[in-house]
Amino acid sequence: MPTVGVKRDLLFKALGKTYTDDEFQKFCFEFGLELDEVTTEKQMITKEQGLVEAAKDASEEIIYRIDIPANRYDLLCLEGLVMGLQVFMGKIKFPRFTKVGPVGKGAAPQKLIVTKATAQIRPFAVAAVLRDITFTKDSYDSFIDLQDKLHQNICRKRTLVAIGTHDLDKLQGPFTFDAKPPKDIRFVPLNQEKAMTGEELMEFYSTHAQLKTYLPIIRDSPVYPVIYDANGVVLSLPPIINGDHSKITLQTKNVFIECTATDLTKARIVLDTLVCMFSTHCAKQFTVEYCEVVSASGETKQYPDLAFRKETISVAETNAYIGLNESAEKMAYLLNRLLPTKQTAPDTLEVEVPPTRHDILHACDIYEDVAIGYGYNRIPKTLPAKMHIAKQYPLNKLTEQLREQIAQAGFTEGLTFTLCSRDDIATKMNAQIDQIPAVHIANPKTLEFQVVRTTLIPGLLKTLAANRKMPLPLKLFEVSDVVLADGKSEVGAKNERRVCAINCNKTAGFEVVHGLLDRVMQLLEVPWDRQTGYYLQACDDPAYFPGRCASVLYKGAAIGRIGVLHPTVLQAFELTTPCSVVEFNMEYFV
Repeated sequence: MPTVGVKRDLLFKALGKTYTDDEFQKFCFEFGLELDEVTTEKQMITKEQGLVEAAKDASEEIIYRIDIPANRYDLLCLEGLVMGLQVFMGKIKFPRFTKVGPVGKGAAPQKLIVTKATAQIRPFAVAAVLRDITFTKDSYDSFIDLQDKLHQNICRKRTLVAIGTHDLDKLQGPFTFDAKPPKDIRFVPLNQEKAMTGEELMEFYSTHAQLKTYLPIIRDSPVYPVIYDANGVVLSLPPIINGDHSKITLQTKNVFIECTATDLTKARIVLDTLVCMFSTHCAKQFTVEYCEVVSASGETKQYPDLAFRKETISVAETNAYIGLNESAEKMAYLLNRLLPTKQTAPDTLEVEVPPTRHDILHACDIYEDVAIGYGYNRIPKTLPAKMHIAKQYPLNKLTEQLREQIAQAGFTEGLTFTLCSRDDIATKMNAQIDQIPAVHIANPKTLEFQVVRTTLIPGLLKTLAANRKMPLPLKLFEVSDVVLADGKSEVGAKNERRVCAINCNKTAGFEVVHGLLDRVMQLLEVPWDRQTGYYLQACDDPAYFPGRCASVLYKGAAIGRIGVLHPTVLQAFELTTPCSVVEFNMEYFV
């Protein structure tokens, strides 16, 4: 769920009303949002960086951090938030967003021509113009922040869509969206002074805190996407960075917006959202100048769409789904707090879905808005029409019962990480990683989290190592899942619930873990019997001391191991005290 930070005083000024923090929190809840935190820029920097010095020049203006539903792209900036709240309060009617032609007699619309070469890397593009816009410092910051929020959210960190915004007065159309070898692309990147080729740019930004994340999207491609104007000036190298020549400033009056994409639908949503939110700052509010995009096949289309589509809903069905008993007139009034609505029949409402509400895909989404308009806390509580008897998942129930009994046997429960390093389950356990059915993490962030654990033993040994100063004996246990690669499984892996216990003392104390195993089997009512119960059978395992390891067998099937750990294993985990361990799969007993 994304979080948007807005200045409290700026928000209240735009809403035309002031609230206490508690009042605004309740108001947000009524609208389906959550006030996450009341803070300041200074507090945020201190909290994130832990350095008071770094925040000494930061502002102390109050900031509201509001949690926004992931599908409400229209609320990710101050402009959209204010618009939605004012409609909800009944102060304004829902704006009519319209696309208009170019201003001036004989003026032609701006064109963006997409070449066939882009099909190799980023085949789609859309564009629009915000004409005669006025930026303030706050609205400019909001404009940049909305782009960043969209990039992180619907754009999936620029992999699906990349947004470029440019000062149109510094450029000359028509524009060309092309794909060229990196050595053939040369321009001055945003806020730089030196021109760079595509290859130099990749090297230059490889250590950049933010942009290095996006370099892998195109780095290994033989061609990079690039947008030129009619004079050959580079506007941007999507999805990495814009050119410095056309950067936007507070003095910018006309903004050319281009979105390049691998998903055309997402690009249209992003463009609609961006232009609708900031058309409020244009001289003619809520109007957007369309652009013509010529595709690689030669087809010409106008963007943005800005389409208002109509949906009809049944009042009776809506009441039934939510649990209300409202008339069509009252429901139309409630729904008008969020969407333009009118009654067309005694039991039918016609709802206009604006271009800012791409989250509405089905009638159920409209029912949700009716519930918000009515107020979730006011919906009458009723018993379900049918009885639904719930019960605990058998494996979890058995797990909880065993945890309690093992703890009563004198063992202390540990809760260790599910992820671990390859060495933890292989080298340190005297095994080879290629012989272990481990699930590997594709892009591990640290060496400590490379694979999903296939045994509970390393985690408990690490816990022992971290508590070496505690008095002996140390008796630990864990009842948790391990994950094993499994080609027969639908997802290629399976979970396995295991019990693992370790006794660490001056002597190994094999009888302690053997006694625990017997106690657990007694609780499970499993007899000591080769045919119908459990028994031990000597085996060799490199993780255990030779001649002091046995398989735990249940009805003839091996379900685990019990024994004294090998000294090299203990040394690998920085332990100097003997340890005995038992580990077995408990799913056989469910």
